[in-house]
Amino acid sequence: MAQDIAKLEKVMTAAPVIPVLIVEDPKKAVPMAEALVRGGLPSIEITLRTARALEAIKAVADNVEGAIVGAGTVLNASQYEAAVKAGSKFIVSPGATDTLLDAAASHDVPLLPGAATASEVMFLLERGYERLKFFPAEQAGGAAYLKSLSSPLAGAKFCPTGGVSLEKAPDYLKLPNVLCVGGSWIADAKAIAAEDWSGIETRAKAAAALTS
Repeated sequence: MAQDIAKLEKVMTAAPVIPVLIVEDPKKAVPMAEALVRGGLPSIEITLRTARALEAIKAVADNVEGAIVGAGTVLNASQYEAAVKAGSKFIVSPGATDTLLDAAASHDVPLLPGAATASEVMFLLERGYERLKFFPAEQAGGAAYLKSLSSPLAGAKFCPTGGVSLEKAPDYLKLPNVLCVGGSWIADAKAIAAEDWSGIETRAKAAAALTS
């Protein structure tokens, strides 16, 4: 099954930024997500980098109206299956393997796979993937590098993630091959641990207002 572009574009165009989150305590996931949605960022990526990330995804999926929650850092088929069962509406991976793409083909929940080179983008285009994550964005060459891919690989549209900040986001968002950016600055681990929901909402509002 080819990538479901319509579903992914709903996620990627809901706001200029998708928050990329590391959540240690599932009890904090709901108020965190509520603050992000209030701030205008409904698409939320909770990475599978903590022991209880799946619980956090389920809590948001079950309890936060307006949130489009997805799982990030999905590396294999078993994680894909678990993330879908937890309620993920989209799946994000830092790269792509044949095994992971085969797993995605067996689910209705779409995959946003990562790519950092022209060859990786070409491989994914051949597999029917046109909506991609550019990762790690800053380390892989930043906005200037991604701009250079826009003409020869015009079919691909990206969500740059990795080192993107409030200040750097507009450089990406103005590119013809960028639909949104992913960022951790809106709700980093320290803000979540401190339960700084008002600060997260304020940063979400600033991110939601971003343009090129």
